[in-house]
Amino acid sequence: MELGSIEREIFVQASPEVVFEVVSKPEHVRQWWPDGARYDPAPGGTGEIVFGDPDADGGVEQLTVVESLPPRTFSFRWTHPAGEAAREGNSLLVTFELVPSGDGTLLRMTETGFREMGWEVAVLEQRYGEHVEGWAYFLPRLAPYAESLQVRS
Repeated sequence: MELGSIEREIFVQASPEVVFEVVSKPEHVRQWWPDGARYDPAPGGTGEIVFGDPDADGGVEQLTVVESLPPRTFSFRWTHPAGEAAREGNSLLVTFELVPSGDGTLLRMTETGFREMGWEVAVLEQRYGEHVEGWAYFLPRLAPYAESLQVRS
């Protein structure tokens, strides 16, 4: 099994401008992905995303925006240790590419950097599997949310 990257592609019945807002702005991201999102969406912006209750079984992940090119590309590094700058080897890179397609948007999501983390094989397999399951659950929630915004605009 190749554990280097996760790639997903979905069609969203909304304009690239709307989809870009949905993948980049914290107030929209938390509607389909984490329970909480606090970060500056500009390149170099930092913050965190929160899953569940951090005082229970939930967690907080650090996030640093790498690239923001509306309405085409948004990428960030995440999972790096608090207090450390995100870089290859201590974080995973998520990239959303948006391509106009008919009257909607083809969204390509890629998450890379698993092998570069230096985890032993068992940890690599576990973390990779968790992220595959996570994206399989969360990414399908993005399209209906973006489409509901498209209707209002």
